[in-house]
Amino acid sequence: MQKAHLYWSHGMDAAPWGAKSKAMAAAAQEAGLTLDALDYRDTTDPDERTARLVKHIGQKQSPVILAGSSMGGYVSAAAAGEIRVAGLFLIAPALYLPGYEKHMFFNLPEQIEIVHGWNDDVVPVDNSVRFAKLHKATLHILPADHRMTGMAGQVASLFTQFLQGILA
Repeated sequence: MQKAHLYWSHGMDAAPWGAKSKAMAAAAQEAGLTLDALDYRDTTDPDERTARLVKHIGQKQSPVILAGSSMGGYVSAAAAGEIRVAGLFLIAPALYLPGYEKHMFFNLPEQIEIVHGWNDDVVPVDNSVRFAKLHKATLHILPADHRMTGMAGQVASLFTQFLQGILA
């Protein structure tokens, strides 16, 4: 596969370069990729963030890989329905929540992996189970909270495996 473009979308109250994204950026660098982390802190509207991501990506010719956490997971999944994407890596994605425009997702890539925590008190883990079942996605459920506290290394390891599968 030719060199891919990798985009990270952070959660609603997060910053583009938190612990998870830094760990994932290191994993991406090992795979020969650069993680492009957009800054959405000026808006809490998930669908405005989606439109911004789609516009930012534009007409990239090489494969696009999207990754996101919480609201950023929703943003990545929603954007994947509008542009051609080689893979999706979603962490505790904010799917099927009130106030989010999309509840049905189409034209998603075959390569989808989700990481969610059993102890998530923000987005029910059942939402990721539902999405994974509908889209035949790989689902990793960890003994973690919504922020994946203390799990950055494990999430980065799963991300590395995901990237190896896409780039092979």
